[in-house]
Amino acid sequence: MSLPKVSGRLQDISPLVLGGATFNTQYNDDPYSMHIRDLLYTALENGINAIDTSPYYGPSEELIGHALKNLMDSGKVSRDNYYICTKVGRIQLDEFDYSPDWVKTSIYRSLQRLNTDYLDVVYLHDVEFVDDSGIFEALQTLMELKQQGLIRYVGISGYPVPFLHRIASECVSKPNIGKLDLVLSYSNMCLQNTLLAQWYGKFMETGIQLLNNASILSMSLLRSQETRSFHPGSPKLKQTCSDLATTLKQHHNTELAELATRFAIREWLPKQGKTVIGVSNVDELHSALEQYKAVVERTNDDSDHKLVKLSQSLLGHHLNETWDSGRYKATL
Repeated sequence: MSLPKVSGRLQDISPLVLGGATFNTQYNDDPYSMHIRDLLYTALENGINAIDTSPYYGPSEELIGHALKNLMDSGKVSRDNYYICTKVGRIQLDEFDYSPDWVKTSIYRSLQRLNTDYLDVVYLHDVEFVDDSGIFEALQTLMELKQQGLIRYVGISGYPVPFLHRIASECVSKPNIGKLDLVLSYSNMCLQNTLLAQWYGKFMETGIQLLNNASILSMSLLRSQETRSFHPGSPKLKQTCSDLATTLKQHHNTELAELATRFAIREWLPKQGKTVIGVSNVDELHSALEQYKAVVERTNDDSDHKLVKLSQSLLGHHLNETWDSGRYKATL
């Protein structure tokens, strides 16, 4: 099978982006045993033409780079078949380095790990943890690397929607930065939280080309299985979502994760933003693709509308509840 070449334009990134955060010990005990080559090729075969990762995601960059090199060496894939999106600045849970020297070091390391001479997208990672002066200095460095051709598009990522909007707005008038190309937020356009959709118009007024959405299951919150221990949400929020999953399964024969996946994709597709999906194996990828197909073909629209209304009613005051992140304080 001959894979299509990508145009290089942000708008031509596929509606679904393969997320690499799961290629990490936070989500999988042994990421080195994962079949990432098969995952990547299956994604590319099915029209997903972009991969999202970060140095913060443990071995994710290295594993993706190794898998892509293997696919290229075998002649199945070439560099012009996909977009690579990575991040810079977050090192460990409580360790950040936005200094110009580290930004450059990290970018060169990512280029090496991912076996490429350019990165399609680089986000400044989790900006709410760093002071404004550090953010703008790092963005200026990224813009310099963009001018050198090492990066094609520059953006910011993080959790708090109002904070991300403020930074994107202020960049417009900053010397040597200007309009950002894109913004990525997570857990803010999902069944439990639709803040990103509410702020969509404001973000586009800042001149960005894309507003992207990640973690549509809110880092494992919206599923039947137990929420991951690292999840920062309140115990009451976690219990409410667990009860919701039980209700949907027992009384409506519906998996919360599948309903939540369809909801997030359905809400985001008309906005032309991209949805980053995190999967750990080919079966999970096929499941996500099935939910995407159901949305496109509108096979579940009527039943989903009723179940979404029920779910958000059962969430009660936990709908749009957020949690603390860096300098951002939650709204409960």
